[in-house]
Amino acid sequence: MRELKLFFSTILAKLLPRAQIIEVASQGGEEPENWHQRLSELRTDQGYTILSNRDGHGLKLGEYLMVNADKRAKAGKRVLPTKPAWAQVLKRAGSACEWDEGGERCALKDGEIDPIGGGTVKLTPDHMTPHSVKFDADPDDPAQWRALCGRHQVMKRNFWDNSTGKLNVYAIVQAASREDKELVFELLRKFFKDSKG
Repeated sequence: MRELKLFFSTILAKLLPRAQIIEVASQGGEEPENWHQRLSELRTDQGYTILSNRDGHGLKLGEYLMVNADKRAKAGKRVLPTKPAWAQVLKRAGSACEWDEGGERCALKDGEIDPIGGGTVKLTPDHMTPHSVKFDADPDDPAQWRALCGRHQVMKRNFWDNSTGKLNVYAIVQAASREDKELVFELLRKFFKDSKG
């Protein structure tokens, strides 16, 4: 995260493509699977304003912009569950991702390959109530935490843009099953065909 912070602060008000951010985050090694999480921490934990295409400033998908080096007031320090609480969460979860969508659970396990997002699955703690709403989650209470894979951690953040109050439709479709993507594709194909006539 430190490398990304320095990188952004030395190139203020300049568009930065996703590939360049990943290059800095990887420090010349392999692409880190959690570079997007480091970026999110700069925004939420550190209080820096880093804009993306979801912020409505004319940025394209995969472009980021840090307007200035000012830090916003933060809601509170991000906490994590204690080791005993996290062990209970993993036991309850069966050491698998607890993301539930319409009654269908993700259930990807630590170390498996994510068939949709790619990369090796690493389960991480997620606040049952968003950090921005309840920043004082009890680190000893397993009921306040759940285990999520990296893809669903990102999806949870990206489904809703709290700054604009709008759904991030792109992220929702990206995370959908192939069957649902085909339904959306047909809907859009019909919409644009009808709008031309």
